[in-house]
Amino acid sequence: MSKRVAIVGGGLGKFDKPREDKRVRELVAEPVKMAFDLMPNLSKDDIDMGVASYFATHFDQEHNPASSCWDYMGFTPKPLLHIEGGGATGCLAIWAAWHYIKAGLADVMLVYGFETQSTVDSSLANEFIAAASDTDFDYSLGGFYTGYYALMCARHYHLYKTNPVHTAMIAVKNKRNALNKPFAEFGANITVEDVLKSRTIASPLKIFDCCMLTDGAACIILASEEKAKKLTDSPIWISGGGMGTDAMRPGDRPIGAAAAWQTGAKAPIINPEEDSSALAKVSYPDVQSFGACREAARQAYRLANITNPLKQIQLAELHDAYTSSEMQTYEDIGFIPHGKTGKWIEEGGPFVDGELPCNPSGGLIGVGHPVGATGIMSTFFAYHQLLGDEPKFCTNSSTEVQGAQRAAVHSHAGTGTYIVVLVLEK
Repeated sequence: MSKRVAIVGGGLGKFDKPREDKRVRELVAEPVKMAFDLMPNLSKDDIDMGVASYFATHFDQEHNPASSCWDYMGFTPKPLLHIEGGGATGCLAIWAAWHYIKAGLADVMLVYGFETQSTVDSSLANEFIAAASDTDFDYSLGGFYTGYYALMCARHYHLYKTNPVHTAMIAVKNKRNALNKPFAEFGANITVEDVLKSRTIASPLKIFDCCMLTDGAACIILASEEKAKKLTDSPIWISGGGMGTDAMRPGDRPIGAAAAWQTGAKAPIINPEEDSSALAKVSYPDVQSFGACREAARQAYRLANITNPLKQIQLAELHDAYTSSEMQTYEDIGFIPHGKTGKWIEEGGPFVDGELPCNPSGGLIGVGHPVGATGIMSTFFAYHQLLGDEPKFCTNSSTEVQGAQRAAVHSHAGTGTYIVVLVLEK
């Protein structure tokens, strides 16, 4: 598995609700056409295999939409794999394609993802999404995800002295970052006060703390080193990738902040034992952090030779289904020690001009969350940030991270049950 793998292109469709102008197959063809238009050296014959990413067939009542899209775009009889892993599906599909190429089973792979959540009303869509939880226990007790994340957020506030202003600052950041993105649906010039006064969805989370349902599609094209150099002068390499899992039921999770270190893991994840005063307050269960993220980051950083993520990574695209989950991820992906995140947010650390810009794309809160497309969207923006041409896809350059050499992309499912971390670099 020694082959180097590069991202050589990608495409993104408009995230909007509803996208009544296009059926699913047309929705997918839109970003794929964009990718081919941007790559004059690429032809259909170059594609060896596809990986399709979508969350649920419930929305369109079609149980094999991946094949319908593949057929519509004219790629048959080439092989196609469908990946489904909740909210992590997009990056999980990229992670799988990366492994196929590293193993020598393909040279060029097309990864595409999509979701059309507007086909049902919001309450039913949330019911479909909640069915990705433990349906024998949590779901049957009325466990919609906003309730789970409200619990985790409240626990984080209690343990680490974060508060609603910190999460509101993340909402403001991501909504404003999306304002210059024509592909985004939910950009807005809001203030912290707007967030705090907005409607409560599940206390302490407000409506601006939550991503919104939408329709959309995105794609990424990966290639082996030999093929990449024939297709582009500017490959962006996937230097590391990792995937972790955790208990389906948040209440069953052990004290992950300490458990990660009991397994013998060393840096690059910042050792939470350095913040023993905060850890001393943590008791079972560990619902305020994501053990799967720590495991995914550990794997990715080891392969990418990263020992200090905060200094060696210049930007990150993080799965922000809720502002609180982005806040929690700062710690578990190794940027900030547990218990120090509130101060880092106050100091502007995750803002575009801060120490490590997080979600300059606008993230899920700003762009939207058509589940199967989301991680691919995040990868698309990280890829173009590293190329230095992100303003080409924006109305202005206000979200460009100048001189970035390395990016982390993070994709997250359920309540943190399934997490993927990728490291991209020039």
